[in-house]
Amino acid sequence: MTLSNDGTVKCIFLQTPTEQQIGQIIELYQAQGWWNPSDEVRQQLIPRLISGSHCFVVAAEGDQIIGMGRAISDGISDAYIQDVAVLSTRRKQGIGKMILQALLERLEADGLSWIGLIAEPGSCNLYRLSGFQEMTAWVPMLLIKKP
Repeated sequence: MTLSNDGTVKCIFLQTPTEQQIGQIIELYQAQGWWNPSDEVRQQLIPRLISGSHCFVVAAEGDQIIGMGRAISDGISDAYIQDVAVLSTRRKQGIGKMILQALLERLEADGLSWIGLIAEPGSCNLYRLSGFQEMTAWVPMLLIKKP
């Protein structure tokens, strides 16, 4: 567990979320614009999303989840940081850095040294400050199926 400087925010790795935590995680995904607010099926997918991740961390202040992040990996060679998010009212307070640091420490402890991510516009400094660099010879790609 990682604590903020003032001890009010802590990073906790989740494996089996409570119903309250599931609701708060969905709210974070929706606030980022990653999930449609009307997609009720997503609530059932959160436990699978968490258990299918190499690790899933939340930043919590008391019982309130104010940020999250996860990593996916084969557990042997590569890992990818995904879904790092902090409530808009709590940004610029070091919470994203705490989440990222907790994820990196876990991945490194698990022997994973190739760690990648795709940064959203405006978030690059968070990652650069932790040692990430742009891979100029590589192009991120996404499969988009046309109807």
